[in-house]
Amino acid sequence: MPREVREVVFVDGVRTPFGKAGGMYAETRADDLVIRCIRELMRRNPQLPPDRVDEVAIAATTQIGDQGLTIGRTAALLSGLPKTVPGYAIDRMCAGAMTAVTNVAGGIAMGAYDVAIAGGVEHMGRHPMGEGVDPNPRIIAEKLVDPSALVMGSTAENLHDRLPGITKERADRYGLNSQLKTAKAYADGKLQPDMVPVALRSAEQGWGLATADEAPRETSMEKLATLKTPFRPHGRVTAGNAAGLNDGATAALLASEETARELGLPVAMRMVSYGFVGVEPEIMGYGPIPSTEKALKKAGLTIDDIGLFELNEAFAVQVLAFLDHYGIADDDPRVNPWGGAIAIGHPLASSGVRLMTQLARHFAEHPEVRYGLTAMCIGIGMGGTVIWENPNWDGEAK
Repeated sequence: MPREVREVVFVDGVRTPFGKAGGMYAETRADDLVIRCIRELMRRNPQLPPDRVDEVAIAATTQIGDQGLTIGRTAALLSGLPKTVPGYAIDRMCAGAMTAVTNVAGGIAMGAYDVAIAGGVEHMGRHPMGEGVDPNPRIIAEKLVDPSALVMGSTAENLHDRLPGITKERADRYGLNSQLKTAKAYADGKLQPDMVPVALRSAEQGWGLATADEAPRETSMEKLATLKTPFRPHGRVTAGNAAGLNDGATAALLASEETARELGLPVAMRMVSYGFVGVEPEIMGYGPIPSTEKALKKAGLTIDDIGLFELNEAFAVQVLAFLDHYGIADDDPRVNPWGGAIAIGHPLASSGVRLMTQLARHFAEHPEVRYGLTAMCIGIGMGGTVIWENPNWDGEAK
């Protein structure tokens, strides 16, 4: 039977405040973080009957403990969705939530779903990256990859080696600007609307409430210059030009455009195309460049058509490599207008939806922009990019 591909739209997205690993969420379960996001999505969109949700896809990089047991299904049950709503878990390391979105988008496009929830969670305080894994020794012994490929900070140092024009000073300046942009976004009230307050419990301090990210900090180029380079003596990657270790969760509501219109759901973005690619694992941070090329080609677009960029700042060198490739200035106002993961945090599998939620907000403020993209590097040598169209586009500019 012939089928028509349906338009997929991003309806809404939310996230918890991101905490430092083992910080404010030290005594909070990972699954409770993502449950809080799902409940908030449903609260914010009361016109959506819970039984119209067809799928819940939740990503986690370390799928054990409170991030295990098919977290998409258990989170759906615990969030109060009907028992008839199925769910599953996803792992594509840093791009887990991004992959959750593209997976359910495929189902929506071909008619298997009308409405789905996609998101991610990572509690790096409880579950450090690599906990419980047993890499096949042949991957190193047979020289499929260099041992540095299994240490993300080392891959960033390797990328610096390949691109000597990206100096430590330049990476530090990018990190400082991320902090400054995030501070301004907080002062202007830009980030708060999509953050879900989370109740905190501490055996020693009692109850509290998380309402803001824990990672942002005041700094300067002078301070950044003094930070240690933990992945290599006299290296270039520091805590000031890379994302930290973080805890947090995200969730997004996606639907076919016709279903969104039927139910009266907002249409924040329309999906255009996406691409995932593999690159040399030793230079993982290069991944967003070919994944963006792939997504642009599938969309029939060029980089000149993109008016807004939300790039995950796992490492400054990774973003700077992308900008250099496309001839974009380090301080281009189209790129991460409200800062990025260096300041906000990067709880691995959750970050993809944070990028999308912020891009949706930018679209609402910039009707002159038609297309934007979200992109990120992915552990073990991959990149992912999703291109979106602004439904608010006024037709007068790109």
